[in-house]
Amino acid sequence: MCLDCTCGGSDRQRTPLHRPPVAAENPTPIAPTILEPLGLRLLAHNDRQAEVNRRHFDAAGVRVMNILSSPGSGKTALLEALARHGAASSLALAALVGDLATDHDAARLRAAGLEAVAITTGQACHLDAAMVARGVEALEAGGRPLAALDLLLIENVGNLVCPAAYDLGEHQRLVLLAVGEGEDKPLKYPATFHSADVVVISKSDLAAAVGFERERALAHLDAVAPGAAIVEVSSLHHSHVVTIRGDSYRLREKRRSGLFRPQAGGSSSSGIGGTPPPTPAKEA
Repeated sequence: MCLDCTCGGSDRQRTPLHRPPVAAENPTPIAPTILEPLGLRLLAHNDRQAEVNRRHFDAAGVRVMNILSSPGSGKTALLEALARHGAASSLALAALVGDLATDHDAARLRAAGLEAVAITTGQACHLDAAMVARGVEALEAGGRPLAALDLLLIENVGNLVCPAAYDLGEHQRLVLLAVGEGEDKPLKYPATFHSADVVVISKSDLAAAVGFERERALAHLDAVAPGAAIVEVSSLHHSHVVTIRGDSYRLREKRRSGLFRPQAGGSSSSGIGGTPPPTPAKEA
């Protein structure tokens, strides 16, 4: 799928990072090739840039959320709703929008009143920390300094596989699950959902039409992402309140291991959303 992180094949037979290669005529895994350590080095390089990004964000006093989902789950629609809420509540928002091609989603957000920079990745199926750094440069060059923002939203490329492996320097991750995707999606993509600080079940007003079993979905999320706040929104009314406090479990683990030390001043909180729907969410 991606020639950058080697998660998919090509005519050069690049090796997936996620598992050793398997010969077509023999199901026994063969020895890992040089591309596996190469992939690990790429991730290590990305992590270093992510920490540079995070220090930049912390110095500017802006919270950053990385938003992941399958294509069509409602990432852009959710950001459009947040743009309306931000305008009504004087919350200063901006967005970096990742797509393989076109700036259509960024144009939608700009039309909704949100300052947005498109990041086109070509054949890469995810954003990486360097792309985000360049996106921030473009945002600031366009007259939107980070220090003037309360919250920076990163709409990642629609994909539930590779984006989970790439730290962008964000403080929290939000993962969407549209009801049409099925209740077992968290079990099929556990790494992504396990990395989530907030899970949004989107298009909930379509649940009956697609036979979505809400209780099964919640049970699967509890199994895979027990620490995540769960928010349910409809496709017509993206309305809820999400209070973002502290840092994600990934940052807490890095701090405990001594890999990351925040600058003085600590983390802040940002509230995003609108009128809560009938179903209460877990507190973040």
